[in-house]
Amino acid sequence: MSVSPMRKPKASAEDVDPATTHVFTISEVLRELQNEFPDLTASKLRFLEERDLVEPARTPSGYRKYCAADVERLRFILALQRDRYMPLDVIKKTMDALDAGEQPEELPEAAPVGPREVTTEMAAQITGRIRPLTRKELRAQSGATRGMLDTLEKFRIIRADADGNYSHHDLKAVRAVRVLARYGLEPKHLVNIRRSADNELDLIGRAMAPYAARKDAAARARVAESSKEMLQSLKDLRASMMDSAVESLDRN
Repeated sequence: MSVSPMRKPKASAEDVDPATTHVFTISEVLRELQNEFPDLTASKLRFLEERDLVEPARTPSGYRKYCAADVERLRFILALQRDRYMPLDVIKKTMDALDAGEQPEELPEAAPVGPREVTTEMAAQITGRIRPLTRKELRAQSGATRGMLDTLEKFRIIRADADGNYSHHDLKAVRAVRVLARYGLEPKHLVNIRRSADNELDLIGRAMAPYAARKDAAARARVAESSKEMLQSLKDLRASMMDSAVESLDRN
């Protein structure tokens, strides 16, 4: 599948030749993308347009008409949100860089970028969502023992879903714990990290509470995006404090 996030100038639907270019209504875009992104709504599409991430053409009466490139651009943006947890302001910078033919820092270094184009290989690399892992697969890919997984579940570092499967977040967590184990840190020593994560989630929940009370789709989309933005800012804040402390150890 070819993904082209190229920014095109604003156009009217009359600029698109229906004989050579298929155009999509907003409902058709939803049908095209909702299998991959079940939470996608018309309000979310309009929200992405408000943030200047996609610019569909308009009919004289104001209806949106998306071309195939618009749909692929949306697929790429939604995958960055879902799979790389990028907030929209970072995605906007990424897309602006791609539109300028540059290699954004946020994308995998090995991902090939042509001028104003994202290749099929990059699309596969970004949008290839990792399927859930069985416990056996989690052990095989992480190198953890049964006992370690039991302990990590006991301390809520990882958590199986209703089907007994694990996410790629769990895989990352187990791999990180195994690295820390080389320095003598056992899962029981990581309880405070779980508590810290819970505290950060509580901060986000309290900040979003006034908006989460609204039930319309646009409000839900904004809550989801704002929560991701807050989470990224908390990560940056924590990392900056940790980096500063580690650098001071090196100076002393």
